[in-house]
Amino acid sequence: MNKDRMVGSAKEAKGAVKEAVGKVTGDAKLQADGKADKAEGKVQNAIGGVKDAVKGALKP
Repeated sequence: MNKDRMVGSAKEAKGAVKEAVGKVTGDAKLQADGKADKAEGKVQNAIGGVKDAVKGALKP
C-alpha cells in the first residue's frame, strides 16, 4: 500500500463524515463538500492501486 492509497482512503472517510453531518444538519454545502471529498479520495485511491499494480508487475 502506497501513500496515494492511504491518503485517498483518509479523504474518503473524511468525505463520508462531512456528508453525514451535512445530511443530519441539513447543510447542503457541507453535504456536497463531503461527496466531493469522497470522490477525490476514490480517485486518489485508484491511482495508488494502479501504481501498486505497475510496481508489482515490474518486480522480477
